[in-house]
Amino acid sequence: MNISIGIFGAGKLANAIAEEARAVNAKAAATPGGPQFLIAWMVDKGDPIPAGAIDVAIDASVPDAVESHLAWAIETSTALLIAATGWDIPDIGARVGTRTAVLVSPNFSFTVTFMRRIAAQLARFADWYGEGDLAVFEQHHSTKKDAPSGTAKALAQAIESGSKRYTGWNASGWDAWDPGKVPIASLRAGSEAGVHEVVFDAPHEQFSIVHRARDRRVFASGALKAAQWIVGRKGLFGMDDVLESMLGGQSAIS
Repeated sequence: MNISIGIFGAGKLANAIAEEARAVNAKAAATPGGPQFLIAWMVDKGDPIPAGAIDVAIDASVPDAVESHLAWAIETSTALLIAATGWDIPDIGARVGTRTAVLVSPNFSFTVTFMRRIAAQLARFADWYGEGDLAVFEQHHSTKKDAPSGTAKALAQAIESGSKRYTGWNASGWDAWDPGKVPIASLRAGSEAGVHEVVFDAPHEQFSIVHRARDRRVFASGALKAAQWIVGRKGLFGMDDVLESMLGGQSAIS
């Protein structure tokens, strides 16, 4: 199965996706039967999008470019994976409809997707437990521009979905601390690819779940698997849908 891919962006993730595609193709050449990912183009912000149909586009660019990339995907009926974070398009579900397929995720690690499920369950447990607080900590390299990360927000939203106590999240520090919002602490330093931790802190015990990305290729690998999965579908999806499908079911966001 050959899947042609276009990549928006020229940063660390975009290059990791291209590198992972080459590695997957080399493995498939040695063991026939696997998918082949053909990188049709990589375009940076402001560059024209090459003509010609592709199967999937992956947006690993910057927040203010996502709107135009989404419009292009809808206009050309091209499946789109949005890996960029920091953008906000409230009506994205209505805009996508059944015109094309769009998969939105701040993190393409399947383990992080599973971690979100655990965070929701932990929130239910904390409600029952009756004591203690839940919080999210995240660290990324010093050049990452958004804070908190999209993944940290997604983990906080997962906590909110399973909790009767929390409504929303707060990353503003002590001055704006609100016991009804999930606190998020962010650190930008060094060259860390990504660390995310969900903490349950009770008076007599503490429990935490930690995910550490050792290499950006974990996100690239997940993005390519999601690209393979989304071909032929219509609607708005997330990584939960991909994971659920691989575990034996499927559920769309829209």
